[in-house]
Amino acid sequence: MARNKEFDEKLALRKAMELFWEQGYEKTSMQDLVDHMGVHRRSIYDTFGDKHTLFMRALSHFVEVMEMRMKNEVKADLTVKQTIRKIFEMVIDPEENLPKGCLAVNTAVELSLLDEEVAKKIKEIFINTEALLFDLLKHGQEKGEIPKHYNIKGLSQFIHNSLVGVRVLAKTTNDKEKFEAIIDLTLSTLD
Repeated sequence: MARNKEFDEKLALRKAMELFWEQGYEKTSMQDLVDHMGVHRRSIYDTFGDKHTLFMRALSHFVEVMEMRMKNEVKADLTVKQTIRKIFEMVIDPEENLPKGCLAVNTAVELSLLDEEVAKKIKEIFINTEALLFDLLKHGQEKGEIPKHYNIKGLSQFIHNSLVGVRVLAKTTNDKEKFEAIIDLTLSTLD
């Protein structure tokens, strides 16, 4: 007879995501995961697989968390500039109890050159973010908020690059004025 799980799988995955986000993949041991998740080692293996498989699931969970936060915070009545500002603000004002910075960017720096599966996932995340920005900019052009002659593919790449930079910077400073200046300058490219 199969035993019922004695833990909340989604909560355990969130805790794993937070620990990987805070410490990185290499610095996080299985014992760290056992302690932080509050789940027995055998149960982690049975439910999530090995450390790498758990990490990949945690990375996918991170994407789900960020997409849900974006749906909750980005409203349809905002202009394109306001929407993009909101996306930047989500990075510099993380959800309570989440680490600073960005798990995807941290992972890109730590593992992309060492792990093909991770590199593929990070590339997918970055492509999706650029596509979101492209769609926002295209919509902005259609509504007349952004000049028609602008190359929105290039703009979406530039804004994404700035967003990645802000995600890195968010790990090192809480200087709101600095962030606002960066965001303002980035958004000035849309005038």
